[in-house]
Amino acid sequence: MLVASVILYLLVTIGIGLWAAQRVHNSKDYLVAGRSLPLYMSAATVFATWFGAETVLSVSATFSKDGLGGVIADPFGSSFCLLFVALFFARAFYRMDLLTIGDYYRKRYSKSVEVVTSVAITASYLGWTSAQMTALGLVFSVLSDGAIPLETGIALGAAIVLGYTIWGGMWSVAMTDLFQSVIILVGLAAVAWLVGDMAGGAGKVIAAASEAGKFEFFPKTNLKDWLWFLAAWMTLAIGSIPQQDVFQRVTSAKDEKTSVRGCLIGGGVYFLFAFVPMFIAYAALVIDPGYAKLFANEDAREIQRILPQLILERTPMWAQVMFFGALLSAILSTASGALIAPTALFTENVIRPFAPRLGDKQFMLLLRVVLVLFTLAALLFALNSKNTMYEMVQNAYKVTLVSCIVPLTAGIYWKRADVPGAILSVVFGLVSWGIAELTAPEATLPPQLVGLAFSIVGMVLGSLVPRK
Repeated sequence: MLVASVILYLLVTIGIGLWAAQRVHNSKDYLVAGRSLPLYMSAATVFATWFGAETVLSVSATFSKDGLGGVIADPFGSSFCLLFVALFFARAFYRMDLLTIGDYYRKRYSKSVEVVTSVAITASYLGWTSAQMTALGLVFSVLSDGAIPLETGIALGAAIVLGYTIWGGMWSVAMTDLFQSVIILVGLAAVAWLVGDMAGGAGKVIAAASEAGKFEFFPKTNLKDWLWFLAAWMTLAIGSIPQQDVFQRVTSAKDEKTSVRGCLIGGGVYFLFAFVPMFIAYAALVIDPGYAKLFANEDAREIQRILPQLILERTPMWAQVMFFGALLSAILSTASGALIAPTALFTENVIRPFAPRLGDKQFMLLLRVVLVLFTLAALLFALNSKNTMYEMVQNAYKVTLVSCIVPLTAGIYWKRADVPGAILSVVFGLVSWGIAELTAPEATLPPQLVGLAFSIVGMVLGSLVPRK
């Protein structure tokens, strides 16, 4: 029954994605859905894209292990990212009428800045996309009771997401996101109600978490702890701003007001609902403290099995269907967006500058070829990583924090920002961050803050030093 329901759900999702592909007539439809999404679809794409595998499986498990202080990056940092985008970047993005965020770097600076930043942003998506593929593999492995190995499940999941994204692009992402958002909200709310009752009531779960110190948020009065706490928050709050998926959701809206409101609504719903999986995961420990043994496993990914095991071992069939439907919705909605975003960026801003005479049909074909290649790259990354999904997502955004946010922000708000400043900002940020990661990865000052500081220095020096 459960497996049949999952298969049916996957078929419906693929069907919606293929149906949405009928709306794709050119590259603008493929990349930004023709800039025509109404508010409810705009907000749904923002929510569904952010509410991914790491939110349901990894963030919830990390909270159960480390408390609120351990999840400062997500949902706190990621939610602030959407707030910052809505208040300070959405209007500027929308008014420029661009296909990708890489187009911004070209229009504001130069082709060289466009290519370098686009490569950095594309590379950052490997961790984000791989996290979703890992989650799909975990779901298939759990549902088959180990008959499908994790690695095989990851490959199967990658093929499914690629199957419906390759034809419809952003239209398929938007349509499936709307459907999947409803499944996520209804499914997880119902499961939370049931599991809370099984644990003795919501009050008992919250009291147990409080007694265990899980609501302690700020670090102790130790400089290193505070700096790492700040770095974790900044990595997602600021580092995820210069991302193509953020840009696509802002510019896919039908008008400027819708882009801002959709970002705010989607981000607000995401922040509030991200605590539901945390509640379910801690309720699992109240129901059976034995689940805590997963925290001691050498493979960090094992802690992500808390929720799937609880649902399969302790709940009735209807709850299993609701949970895995919601979980697959969260994964698929994020995974499809995580594939189309870097594909659009790399094709438009890294390859196309060297082939400016491509017609729209040839460009569409090239987009789909790059989509397949990026899927394979993310698949290899997922198969070889032992990190949790939460760690994979955090590591992904360090790249853009140290290389792309400073040129983006300075380009909008500082008139003196110029090409040498942007180039030095990217180079200084990436090189200093790389050196810090290799030589002092656990120093008092986190490597990503070192990179961000040098990125700012590079922008200032490059833009202010007199030149002939």
